[in-house]
Amino acid sequence: MPGAEAILALLDSRSFGSIWFWVILTLAWTMAGRRSLGVPSDVIAAAGRGGAGAEDDPAALTLLDWLSLTLPRWQLGPREGAVLLGIGAFLVSTLAVLGFGYGLEMAQALVLLILPFAGLFALDLRLARRLGAVLARAEIGQPVNEAGAEAARLLRHHRRVGLAISVLSVAVTAFYGAAWMLAHPYGF
Repeated sequence: MPGAEAILALLDSRSFGSIWFWVILTLAWTMAGRRSLGVPSDVIAAAGRGGAGAEDDPAALTLLDWLSLTLPRWQLGPREGAVLLGIGAFLVSTLAVLGFGYGLEMAQALVLLILPFAGLFALDLRLARRLGAVLARAEIGQPVNEAGAEAARLLRHHRRVGLAISVLSVAVTAFYGAAWMLAHPYGF
């Protein structure tokens, strides 16, 4: 079966010793930290600085507008969520067995890259559900400044958690990659 051998050969190629793996890891976490649910960080920061005056804060309105545009993309029904969870769990567990069970370096690297993003994706979905409730309350009469401040607070907290996950993920990947390179100096 040449197709299966080609896939296993690709998964067994050098990862931790390649500069491209580290570039992809760095770019992936950099891009993940730039936005929360598609809302730019400067919009979140501006909404957090808004005053509690009687008139509506333009920054809070801007944040709520961003949320009304981006939140529908983050809504999953029970059926879509179950299918996504099943496919994701199958792929990650397959890579984990190939990587840590059979010692394939590329599969180990992919697990260390994908698994934290799966956790961050779950947190994104949870945040979207919470922000959907904030947006619904703003649509039925909650003052714009209060809704904007609450949304900005939730987004800032999510960003801090995402930053902690990214730092931990890169550190674990770097330590594991260094240990792999020490244990396998010639790649096998």
